[in-house]
Amino acid sequence: MAPEVLPDIGARELQAALAVAHYRSFIAAATSLGMSQPAMTRVIRRLEAELKVTLFDRSTRHVSVTDAGKEFIALSQRLLNDLKINVAHLRGMSDLLRGQVVVTSVFSLADAMLPSLVADYGKQFPGIELHLREGLHSTVRDEVRSGLADFGIGYIEDAAESFATEDLGVEKFYVVAPADHLLVRRKSITLSSLATFPLVSFPVDSLTRTVVDQAAAAGGFSLRYVVTTNRLLTLHGLIRNRVGLAIVPERERPATTDAQLISCPIVDRQLSRRRIGVLRLHERTLTPAARTFLDVVRKWMRRPSTLRGTGQ
Repeated sequence: MAPEVLPDIGARELQAALAVAHYRSFIAAATSLGMSQPAMTRVIRRLEAELKVTLFDRSTRHVSVTDAGKEFIALSQRLLNDLKINVAHLRGMSDLLRGQVVVTSVFSLADAMLPSLVADYGKQFPGIELHLREGLHSTVRDEVRSGLADFGIGYIEDAAESFATEDLGVEKFYVVAPADHLLVRRKSITLSSLATFPLVSFPVDSLTRTVVDQAAAAGGFSLRYVVTTNRLLTLHGLIRNRVGLAIVPERERPATTDAQLISCPIVDRQLSRRRIGVLRLHERTLTPAARTFLDVVRKWMRRPSTLRGTGQ
């Protein structure tokens, strides 16, 4: 079998693409790298010819990044960071564990776990550079599939065969409400009992929204949404300001120190629990740095949620 022909791309092309994406201007990008504008144009044209894709749409007044360009820019940043770190290691800066780890996570788990986990991890392994990415369930899978991320943290139901998955637990669903809401008086809350209340949620293409809406449809009723957002802090803020209630998985509950919000479990056969875990590619071998960080994630995820201070 003939060897696969790889594109002839160097650090100069990667830096040029990153600069154009950052400045949205060939002139500004060229200036930042000490090049002439015609030279910058030639580099980008050669890069696009080598990749056989268009990275940037140009007009006389505007430069925008194409979808293919966005994916290549993320890859370029990673390649340059890897090169920087490994060159430093080769020059004998330290014999400590070094490298770069790119982790992608669904919003709820990122908000709940990554800040404190990364802070502790950074103290143990200061030579490892962590890049954290957050997105919807579909985005996490796309970033693992493309190779942009070493591994993903999210929901592993119905994962494609190209993924190696590791089950780290299950999440129940809760309703989040202002602390003085009338729901607090109820001993149990069913999904159907929430049909009369205004709700705030993540976007319609989020896995939480999909699972909840499917459960409502199976029960023969629909829910009333008034606002959607893609940020957990905004979701909690909307509840705090009495815009609506929210149905969230366990790790999206407010902290126990939040005196304004309360969370109560939903008891409903139609609302299935979600399995959370790690997703990575079968054919991708994790670096020592990525394996080390994954071990920390495993230990954190398997601790009881009450020890993590993520909810009530």
